[in-house]
Amino acid sequence: MSAPDKLAWLDKVNWTTDGLVPVIAQEAGSGRVLMFAWMNREALQLTSETGHAVYWSRSRGRLWHKGEESGHVQHVHEIRLDCDEDVVLLTVEQVGGIACHTGRHNCFFQKLDQGNWVIDQPVLKDPKAIYHE
Repeated sequence: MSAPDKLAWLDKVNWTTDGLVPVIAQEAGSGRVLMFAWMNREALQLTSETGHAVYWSRSRGRLWHKGEESGHVQHVHEIRLDCDEDVVLLTVEQVGGIACHTGRHNCFFQKLDQGNWVIDQPVLKDPKAIYHE
């Protein structure tokens, strides 16, 4: 099989006009949604090849290997594509139990409660201790 044929699976993804696809990271075992991010073609290919989540950082304008600074990598158990072929779902093991840059288990720590956003999850580790800026 030639190299282009080995990557033909990437052509099935319905990429946005700017070459991205939305990605949901879901925790293996619990099924909890940990985070939402974006991938470009290279990020999805690297994720598949390495078994570690690689995303496209729109704010940094570059590939972002999850955990490259924090050590909180995501080991990928499964990669799925939705029925419209425009959203990727990763089932991952979240190393260190922290997926969010705020030091929380996941990025969805604010819940709408009677018209107000309420934080309902604790900070597990101070972000200043995770990221050395």
